[in-house]
Amino acid sequence: MHSRNYFGLFASALTGLANGAMHAQDYPHNPVRIVASGTGGGGDFASRVIAQGLTSNLGQQVVVENRGGGIGAAEVVARAQPDGYTLMFYGSTIWVSPFMRSNLPYDPVRDFAPVTLAIRSPNVLAVNPSVAAKSVKELIALVKSKPGELNYAARASGSTPHLAAELFKSMAGVEVVRIPYKSNGAAYTDLLSGQVQLMFATTGGATPHIQSGKLRALAVTGAQPSPLLPGLPTVSAAGLPGYESVSMSGVFVPAKTPRLLVNRISSEIIKVLNSADVKERLFGSGVEVAAILPLALRERVRVRN
Repeated sequence: MHSRNYFGLFASALTGLANGAMHAQDYPHNPVRIVASGTGGGGDFASRVIAQGLTSNLGQQVVVENRGGGIGAAEVVARAQPDGYTLMFYGSTIWVSPFMRSNLPYDPVRDFAPVTLAIRSPNVLAVNPSVAAKSVKELIALVKSKPGELNYAARASGSTPHLAAELFKSMAGVEVVRIPYKSNGAAYTDLLSGQVQLMFATTGGATPHIQSGKLRALAVTGAQPSPLLPGLPTVSAAGLPGYESVSMSGVFVPAKTPRLLVNRISSEIIKVLNSADVKERLFGSGVEVAAILPLALRERVRVRN
């Protein structure tokens, strides 16, 4: 009796694996959607580059559905069918929001299956040229001499520019006032005019202003110097040892998506990301490709939750 039960369970498991393998091989036979951030940002651009590559490689239309705010996007994907036809491309807001809100409609570990980390980029500590600081050390000294008098620009709470600034404040023991903005464009307008004095800006958004001399770059926020801004030191090396903050975006699917299908989607996206043309396009927008396997991304999310 027991042997027949075990045999039945074993046969069912084999059947499930076989069905999953066939489903993964046949995928996709319908259009696929990628739920991403609001239009116009770096995440929007990267998701569209990936969608274009997947459409070409898979022979099915892959479309981007923009949803700002992060929480709304996560809720949509968490409730979607786990069939591989709804993907989410989003940054660290998804997995840091639980530390900032207690009533989220999703759990970043329980409700999503990681597919791959896709892109990463340090922020750049940039100041208006009127600020009397040409290094991180000088900026810290200046802020300490004028506590609460300098402002920094940041868009959404929980975004990397916001968290990078708050980490800087905490580690340096300084007080800089946050000025929130509804758009990056408005933040840059006030930074360029001197209405706010500094910003932990995205490399893609800040680089043109740095190159034109309208902003002064002091350091990048990663652990290592970045090829995106060659010659610029890290915040850690330039005056605040141990400091590190990097923007990362990855691809996720609903939690119950079959593992074989997750692996198939992961391999297809990594193939797109590792193509020379895509790397060049993304680098030109201010981000680096950071394709990793699903389990590695899962561990990164677990560590932060």
